[in-house]
Amino acid sequence: MDITQGINVSDHVTQTTAKVMVNGDTIFNVVGDIQILSLLSECYTDNNATASTLQYSVTTSRGATQTICNASTSLASATAGATVALSAVSTLAEGPIVTANGVSINTASRGVRCPSGVIKTVIGVGSTTGTWKHYIRYEPLEEGAYVTAAF
Repeated sequence: MDITQGINVSDHVTQTTAKVMVNGDTIFNVVGDIQILSLLSECYTDNNATASTLQYSVTTSRGATQTICNASTSLASATAGATVALSAVSTLAEGPIVTANGVSINTASRGVRCPSGVIKTVIGVGSTTGTWKHYIRYEPLEEGAYVTAAF
């Protein structure tokens, strides 16, 4: 933990490599309780016209699954640089923020508490054809909590 100008700086960042998004893919492994501050997916290679959508879900180490956002708008023909970002401003049912050029507000204002388990993609309609990279910015809520990329 770092103290900079009286501000407690304790957030961490983990990222995956880029790959095609498939329904049910684990993107992050969570050990211990964390607070998700940002969760963002970035298109690295162009998608075709398949009208796939993206949601995120958490499956806890106890086996409970919770979707943490509504489905995105269609990702059909998304080009490299497009992003999908978790919103969660007031409820877990909000849709993520989708942008064509990657410039967006990407911080959930309240954060999302996430217990030990995995964070997965929920892809509607069909797998993406383009490759996507995923980023998570989080704060550990307990000593020793951390996140690793699944790929």
